[in-house]
Amino acid sequence: MNMPSNLTVRLRNTSLPLMSGLLPLFEAVVNSIHAIEEADITPENGIITVEIVRKQKQNQLNLEDSKKKRGPEALEDIIGFTVTDNGIGFTDANMESFHTLDTDHKATKGGRGVGRLLWLKAFKSAHVVSVFGASDGKLAVRTFDFDAPHGVDNEHKEDAAPGASRQTVVHLDDFQVKYRDNSRKTLNAIAECIVEHCLWYFVRQGGAPKITVFDADGRVALDGLYEGRMHSSAVADALTINGVAFDLIHVKLRSNSLSAHAIAFCADNRLVIEEKLEGKIPGLHGRIADEKGEFIYECYVSSAFLDEAKRPERTGFDIPETIDALFENTDIALPQIRAAVIEKAAAHLAPFLTENLKRSKERIEKFVSQRAPRYRPIMARIPEGSLNIDPDISDKELDVTLHKHLAEIETQLLEEGHDIMVPGQSENPDEYRKRLADYLSKANDLKRSDLANYVSHRKVILDLLGLAIQRKADGKYAREDLIHGLIMPMQKTSDEVMPDSCNLWLIDERLAFHNYLASDKTLHSMPITKCEDTKEPDLCALNVYDNPILVSEGTKLPLASIVVVEIKRPMRDDASAGEEDDPVEQAIGYLNRIRNGQVQTPQGRPIPQSMDIPGFCYILADITLKLQERCRIHHDLKWTHDHLGFFGYKENCNAFIQVISFDQLVNAAKERNRIFFDKLGLPTN
Repeated sequence: MNMPSNLTVRLRNTSLPLMSGLLPLFEAVVNSIHAIEEADITPENGIITVEIVRKQKQNQLNLEDSKKKRGPEALEDIIGFTVTDNGIGFTDANMESFHTLDTDHKATKGGRGVGRLLWLKAFKSAHVVSVFGASDGKLAVRTFDFDAPHGVDNEHKEDAAPGASRQTVVHLDDFQVKYRDNSRKTLNAIAECIVEHCLWYFVRQGGAPKITVFDADGRVALDGLYEGRMHSSAVADALTINGVAFDLIHVKLRSNSLSAHAIAFCADNRLVIEEKLEGKIPGLHGRIADEKGEFIYECYVSSAFLDEAKRPERTGFDIPETIDALFENTDIALPQIRAAVIEKAAAHLAPFLTENLKRSKERIEKFVSQRAPRYRPIMARIPEGSLNIDPDISDKELDVTLHKHLAEIETQLLEEGHDIMVPGQSENPDEYRKRLADYLSKANDLKRSDLANYVSHRKVILDLLGLAIQRKADGKYAREDLIHGLIMPMQKTSDEVMPDSCNLWLIDERLAFHNYLASDKTLHSMPITKCEDTKEPDLCALNVYDNPILVSEGTKLPLASIVVVEIKRPMRDDASAGEEDDPVEQAIGYLNRIRNGQVQTPQGRPIPQSMDIPGFCYILADITLKLQERCRIHHDLKWTHDHLGFFGYKENCNAFIQVISFDQLVNAAKERNRIFFDKLGLPTN
């Protein structure tokens, strides 16, 4: 007798994900458990063996080659499995059921008649030899092949040989490469997977039959593996959603058995899908502990509802993600089940999560106070249950998590802002005033957060600059382009970079406000000059004061100012006469070239009396002996009060000169910003 002719089509319509390549093996093991139950054999007398069949090893390497080989010997590929049990076997009734697709013969045990179809998704064929009790009371043996082209083939039944005992052997042959390559390969890993999939049978009262997994290199008894995995006894629980009952089993597993806490949704006493619980219960991160030590938590969920809703291949559930409001009191959506199970799991685990919750809170408080004060103003606006972080995550991960909450609050504020100026039709004045006050309070917190972020950014830049000017392990100092990049990205103008990328406040707070700024650009390329020179000042800025706010009647402020900044390598000591080697002359030379080219606004409008535009020249360099001589003797500049720089005014070129050592630059910037750092609790040393 052959299977119906549409077997090939039925197989094509049967789904088996690549990562589920061992599911057909699990189905064969569960079939064996059911066969033992059907034979009225107690679990302690039921016996199931699973043999991992591998390719035969190639001829042994010669002695010289084996000496060269290092590390453990590679496992041979798995080509199949052999599952043997002492259950009821392929009786006439069971064989008739096997011939019928989508049979309900084992409906009471959750069978849908599709498990054997999965055999042919991952394996080329199966071969069955079954010794069973015939209707005449004698033992008989039935053999047959099962493959996609023929269905059941070569079926043969005869009396069993004298002395034979009841036994069924299922050979799953020719493991397809695409499934084999995506499946576990070692003996222990496969044994672990079988325990995980069949854990309900081990946890239930009475337990599971004696199951052994073996290959040529060893054997693993699953009852011992299960006992080794269990941290303590399982605890039964239950819940009801819209009148539908769900059974829960809370399981604690030893911490070295699984990698993550999870919910295991089951159907027909089999695992169908697992969902990780990490991040869904406050305090549930990594391993948790009770008086017996660390453990991993799993919650097994089963229900007649899940039995009916499972997909035929038992790879998922046909349960909607959302329910129409009209039917929300009768229908059930998957998120409802998930939320109810998580609530039960949280209640079960609550006594064990206290320490983790404490560590999470301390981790956040420390990070916000010392590293990210920008989040302090909005911490009270993040629901306590929503801020669920692993205390061992990195600063980067924590920053990203907090920023997501900040973005959510900003989005809420934006949405509220569109409606805040219009009172609702049914809103009384007191309600509106309260809503407005809440909105303004939230807006104020966000503005404080923005300010804190800006101040924190300054602290980071100062720390980086302090490191950049120090001598490196190889005895050398950083190149000037590294320091240049901290102050302003090279080869850019103020139109091409974000404002936060320009850190001119390091030199002078007033430089944060400019109409045009160029970094490492030729004079010829700058729209504020008509100069044809291709020389490149490190930084050049133009301030145009065309609308002064504070001005005495009859008095006009200067129309513009030009700022030139030159940056030299730390501890560079080659200053000498000439514009190429004297940074002061170099800066003044840039200033004069800009003036001589007739200065204009960035929009191309001429600025009258270009030669009278005041110039400000800043030279950032360490005050070496040669540079000190150039400043004091040749340019008649004065020491600053701390002897870390020089300053002066060059009347003949209408320029204010300031030579700033890197130490003075860092110290002065720290002093100007110290009050802000102190207010945010940021360390300044």
